[in-house]
Amino acid sequence: MKTFLFIDGTNLYAAQYELFGPNRYLDFPLFIKEIEDKIKVKFDKIYFYASYTPKKDRPTKREKQYIINEFKFYQSVKRTKSLIFFKGYRSKTSGKEKEVDVKLATDLVGYGLLNQYNTAYLMTGDADFLQALFFIKKHNSKIIVKIICLDKKIMYKGAFYFDTFILNFSNQRLNFHPKQKIKIINIKNPAELCQRVG
Repeated sequence: MKTFLFIDGTNLYAAQYELFGPNRYLDFPLFIKEIEDKIKVKFDKIYFYASYTPKKDRPTKREKQYIINEFKFYQSVKRTKSLIFFKGYRSKTSGKEKEVDVKLATDLVGYGLLNQYNTAYLMTGDADFLQALFFIKKHNSKIIVKIICLDKKIMYKGAFYFDTFILNFSNQRLNFHPKQKIKIINIKNPAELCQRVG
């Protein structure tokens, strides 16, 4: 029985930056351990998909802080055991991320159809991945699919179809539709999962 975790890394980074700001970042190995403990699961493999923010010729102080924080966060990601890091890139003309979402969706569907995993967790707040999840369930009904979101990036639509864990870092009151399959996981001491930049 294999359990894989697929992570929309750029989405996760944006959520954690919104939560903790430029001076702290999630220590990724600690973060994964917290998730495994809270939802009582052990990930056999973790697939992480992201791209680095391109540095401008003359970045502002705020842009520099963002890039340094991002670099530190991704360094901690790469220290995680059983993790494969896929690095996409940004378009030089539009600045938009390229290859990342397509690679994630392709791996999620491909490994599912090849029976590489029995259970897949998808960590994202982006509903664009719903069609990949629907495809997996249609073509391999034995696979279990679940969603994990941070409270700052919630896939509301996905929660109507798949069990969804929301990691509540802000300890705010979260209200949802009764038909949504949501379990809220309160993170009581978020600072203990963070490192300081510098």
